[in-house]
Amino acid sequence: MPTPNKAASVAELTDAFQSSNAAVLTEYRGLTVAQLKTLRRSLGENAQYAVVKNTLTKIAANEAGITALDDHFNGPTAVAFVTGDPVESAKALRDFAKENPNLIIKAGVLDGKALSADDIKKLADLESREVLLSKLAGALKGKQSQAASLFQALPTKLVRTVDALRAKQAEQGGAE
Repeated sequence: MPTPNKAASVAELTDAFQSSNAAVLTEYRGLTVAQLKTLRRSLGENAQYAVVKNTLTKIAANEAGITALDDHFNGPTAVAFVTGDPVESAKALRDFAKENPNLIIKAGVLDGKALSADDIKKLADLESREVLLSKLAGALKGKQSQAASLFQALPTKLVRTVDALRAKQAEQGGAE
């Protein structure tokens, strides 16, 4: 029979899995409290980094419908629950792991799909959502201006062609 504290922890973790659009499992063995505090700060406001108990977290993940992480709940585990842009959080974790090799990215989930450690590193290499959206907007704006100039050129070309035909007919009419 689980204790009320454990049941509350499982409920809290289940809610965290359900309310976040991504979660990343890490191993933090060898990191100091100060380093963990730095990591939490680097993740920003859109991610919560929590040191968790493997058994309770596994139960919570399963209750949230996430079974892909079951094999990764071993050793000292912490979870980054991401509610904002997962690319920014993946970059923060990757950069912190470069500076602190004791942080090991194990696996994760993004919108219910399992991610390996390599997938998370690839995600970190992407540009942020805002940058990608601005590039898309710029490309669309460029295509619109090309279309506008094309549509503007068509009537001008037609008028020039008609004038050339009139001039040619006038020359032919005057030569006869």
